[in-house]
Amino acid sequence: MWSWDITWLKADVAGLFWYAYTIIDLFDRTIVGWTIETSESEEHAQRLFSRVIRDMGVCPDIVHADNGNPMRGMTLAVFLDSLAVTRSYSRPRCSNDNAFIESWHKTLKYSVGYPRYFESLSYARRWYADFVDWYNTEHLHSGLGYVTPLQRRSGAAQGIYNKRNQTIAEARLSNPLRWRLSKTMRYCALPVKAFYRSLGAVA
Repeated sequence: MWSWDITWLKADVAGLFWYAYTIIDLFDRTIVGWTIETSESEEHAQRLFSRVIRDMGVCPDIVHADNGNPMRGMTLAVFLDSLAVTRSYSRPRCSNDNAFIESWHKTLKYSVGYPRYFESLSYARRWYADFVDWYNTEHLHSGLGYVTPLQRRSGAAQGIYNKRNQTIAEARLSNPLRWRLSKTMRYCALPVKAFYRSLGAVA
């Protein structure tokens, strides 16, 4: 399942914006595709989806978006329907229905290096490309148990979880008085019952 949206990036001229189209994979939070254009358009969105599906060789089962005009546009709708992709839309005035992409926008715009404005379209695209690469390959995502989206996508995350849980279990067994239940649950990368089963195996 993919989710997508458009966010505005300030240009160096008052009232002028660049428009960043971004697609996120909900399983691993990877940014699978993006483009920055001078306008909001269903044609831009259709070209983005066409390029991402072609380059990845993967077609999503479901694409979710809010109710903006580019999202509801017939050009994109016909393209997705031709691939038998189910279209899903947020309820009116319910931004939480598209929470994952909204969370991405907050991570983007609250980052320390986010510019006050983007002086040109080419600069906006270069900066965005660098940020997407950092996010996919280096950002430890809280929603993924503090692994990167690429580690989750590649399957490496499970080994990290196992090693982390082993370390937590050994630390708790060596000094159980320092480990409250709430603290164990907070840092556990496994479901709580599975984690306590692992503790028994270590003991």
